[in-house]
Amino acid sequence: MSILVFGKTGQVAIELQRQSDQVIAMGRDVADLFDPAACAALIAETDANAVINAAAYTAVDKAEDEEALATVVNGDAPAAMAQACAAQGLPFIHISTDYVFDGSGDVAWTAADKTSPLGAYGRSKLKGEEGVRDADGPHVILRTSWVFSAHGNNFVKTMLRLSESRNQLSVVADQIGGPTAAADIAAACLKIAEQMTTGQSGGTYHFSGDPNVSWADFAREVFTQTGRAVTVADIQTSEYPTPAARPGNSRMDCSTLYTDFDIKQPNWRSSLAAVLKDLKVI
Repeated sequence: MSILVFGKTGQVAIELQRQSDQVIAMGRDVADLFDPAACAALIAETDANAVINAAAYTAVDKAEDEEALATVVNGDAPAAMAQACAAQGLPFIHISTDYVFDGSGDVAWTAADKTSPLGAYGRSKLKGEEGVRDADGPHVILRTSWVFSAHGNNFVKTMLRLSESRNQLSVVADQIGGPTAAADIAAACLKIAEQMTTGQSGGTYHFSGDPNVSWADFAREVFTQTGRAVTVADIQTSEYPTPAARPGNSRMDCSTLYTDFDIKQPNWRSSLAAVLKDLKVI
């Protein structure tokens, strides 16, 4: 089974290539997400058995000033991809985000809950979801959160970098969610693709690491596993203002993904250990 993947150098795209030699990964030089029609044309020409969109505009703060650009990449391009897949009956797996919710309350979000993004990034991703559903082809929208890996820019690598020169850090403690390793997301996407090619129906699902924690506690675990003597001080979101608002509650109910695809929530602490070994810091 061959899988066409949009994205080549992103966290999930790299892990997809590491985990399967059946992946055909396309970078920006081949698949320009600022040109949705060109992306659709690539799908129309493919002999692949499934398509995964692992590419996105992910600069959450920058999106506040570039919402139109973010919407082309995160909204228009996935919609065009989904339409092209629907025309051929190809399963389409699209990675989305917890940012489609407003982050209120303290109960885990289900896939059926009402969406209400707080900012431009979330709105652009929600438009992508709507476009994928409207294409009415075989698809899975996989919402995930707090992605980390040994590649690119992410929270784990930022904490490690800061700890090289500082022994105390202030980290937000009133945002709660499930850290999710890119390797786990890639494995879930591959399993979904395989099952969908044999007739499994799709829909919208959640996938995140377990258990839920604060960013501050996530940081503490990074330093515990690496044996770094760094003290983490809890702060409130209001003490660390950013251009884009972040969801306070990113807890996600992942039960339907297990029911329909037999994919369990990964323990993010174990996944973190694997990433830290990949980075050669433990």
